[in-house]
Amino acid sequence: MKKFLATLMLLLSTQVFADAPAAAPKQGVDFDATVQTIQTDNPAKIEVVELFWYGCSHCYHMDPVLNAWVKKQAGDVAFKRIPGLPNASWAPMARAYYAMETLGMLEKLHTPLFDVIHKAKTLNPTDEVALIAWITNQSGLDKVKVEAAYRSFSMDTKLNRAAQYFRASGATGVPSIVIDGKFITSSTMAGDNDKALKVADYIIGNIRKDKAKKK
Repeated sequence: MKKFLATLMLLLSTQVFADAPAAAPKQGVDFDATVQTIQTDNPAKIEVVELFWYGCSHCYHMDPVLNAWVKKQAGDVAFKRIPGLPNASWAPMARAYYAMETLGMLEKLHTPLFDVIHKAKTLNPTDEVALIAWITNQSGLDKVKVEAAYRSFSMDTKLNRAAQYFRASGATGVPSIVIDGKFITSSTMAGDNDKALKVADYIIGNIRKDKAKKK
């Protein structure tokens, strides 16, 4: 009987812990404020930005998880990506992102570019000549047109803005998630990719509550 009661108590205590709500994410641990408040594209929306680099294996693994998460978001959430640009060595991939965007090929080539770097391992993310050739082959576009997009005059402006955003966010690595230009989290801060997105959900929920109070 004592053994039975002890087992029963253990099961009940285990269930209590299992049913206990998860602790709320903590600022300074799971997320933090951005170094500067960053202006968003549309104040009516809650803007979520992923800072990433195609050469980053963690970003590669985050991508499908993040894509699934984005599809579940309500209409008041606006998502976009910005290439992480903490130093010049990441610029070739940032150029590739913006070139594909300019050419209307971003949706088609975003995931394949990740795959060729991390799955096939046949493309060096810092090799600009190889990048231009890959985009040309995959898009079916003329090489001159691809190279023009890759090296356009507007590209420097886009790269400068990406670098400024990275600094203002306070990101120390990628992938990082910036919410509404005010808060930042990452898989490193939160613990893993899934937890980072749960932290983003928590922050988005709080922003919604604040907006509702102001109406």
